Amino acid sequence: MDEEEIEVPIYLITGFLEAGKTSFLNFTISQDYFQIDEPTLLINTEEGDEEYDEKELLKYHTLLENIEEKEDFSYDTLRTFQRKYNPSRVIIEFNPLWDVDKLWQMKFPRGWGIVQQIVIIDAGTFTVYQKNMQSLFGAMGRNADMVLFNRASSDMPLANFRRNFKASNPAVDVQFVSSDNEPIDAFQDSVPYDLNADVIDVEDIDYGIFFVDMQDHPERYDGKKVRFKGRVLRSREGDADYFMPARQVMTCCAADMQYMGYLCKSKFTSKLKQGTWITITAKVGYEYVPMAKDTEPVFHAIKIESAEKPEPEVVSFN
Repeated sequence: MDEEEIEVPIYLITGFLEAGKTSFLNFTISQDYFQIDEPTLLINTEEGDEEYDEKELLKYHTLLENIEEKEDFSYDTLRTFQRKYNPSRVIIEFNPLWDVDKLWQMKFPRGWGIVQQIVIIDAGTFTVYQKNMQSLFGAMGRNADMVLFNRASSDMPLANFRRNFKASNPAVDVQFVSSDNEPIDAFQDSVPYDLNADVIDVEDIDYGIFFVDMQDHPERYDGKKVRFKGRVLRSREGDADYFMPARQVMTCCAADMQYMGYLCKSKFTSKLKQGTWITITAKVGYEYVPMAKDTEPVFHAIKIESAEKPEPEVVSFN
């Protein structure tokens, strides 16, 4: 559904138990900027340490419904809520174990549609959860508009945390707040290569950082020369003057493997063999790319050399 067709916007809040979702919503619902005169329906699918105060919610025209079982989170249940409350907007605190991807695909009552997804994460437990539930983070992050790390501190590898989400969703806004709810600026961080060199040399292991940072910080790269290793992915149009030097990335699990890279323009594209490994030296520009429908980094090849397959072949974002 296109956003202009949505009459009842859904604000989706997800994240693992005890990440701080209820605290976030209790705070947000009470803020002046969030107030409307019409009813808001809050659907809660988890029971954590902090609970909602229904009487307090009513002060903000917010009505609470709890759904305890996955099978009860259905079109019929939501349609019943629609008839009962006729809400002007809906907030869903969603249990990610119930499958965020399926939520995006499910049928909603007429006029309902998701307009924003926010992922709440406890920074202190992120590494453990990510190692054991990587696919769930992939599902949460794919369509997220914002990822908020709670209880963060500057001595944590926050840049690495951020890259884990930016890899699969470059447009996502990733924010960090301390245990005192103070924002943390994590990105006065350096990158593991010399941005002031005549040619920025990117080691194989650092490609993931390079890929994300080019999107986030165009001012660091626009007009600069870079050198890195990639695999040739050519267009099906045989006479195209561009290709993509890309690397294979696992964003959440083996089944979600994909190639990531940016376009490279070269008059020698037709001579490159599909799938071969190259070391490319190129000048970086930022241009509108029709197939991406956005402005992205675009490489202009200076030198292309054959190369050995990198070890490891699959990119890490740490």
